[in-house]
Amino acid sequence: MKIEVERLNDAFHMQATNEQGNTIQLDSNPESGGHDLGFRPMQLMLAGIGGCSTIDIVDIMKKQRENLEDIKVTVTAEREKDKTPALFTSIHLHYKLFGDVSQEKAQRAVELSMDKYCSVAKILEKTAEITYDFEVIATQKSV
Repeated sequence: MKIEVERLNDAFHMQATNEQGNTIQLDSNPESGGHDLGFRPMQLMLAGIGGCSTIDIVDIMKKQRENLEDIKVTVTAEREKDKTPALFTSIHLHYKLFGDVSQEKAQRAVELSMDKYCSVAKILEKTAEITYDFEVIATQKSV
């Protein structure tokens, strides 16, 4: 795996490019001299745990032959106060699974992802308490 990061301005605006040519913008907040032109690095970590676990859940739901039409996750976190570096102390993920989905199978998919499969969660759990919950939102079947 390889990522290249290049600086785009005379402050902290950067672009990260992966081996496939996909890009993401990074920056810092105005308080530290940035311009909020991209994700902050710690925000990328939260996007990473949200994306990693969502990929797992979609894959598990497919294997369970569940009719998952959509999924959204909200990730919230707290960091250490008045410390440098300021590590995450708590991370919470709230999943919304849309479709004609079994509550039990959804729960199993979320638990498997967070407790067994999500590599990002396994890294972050070393310093942060990770909690999660979910809700199944039934969608109307088209007639």
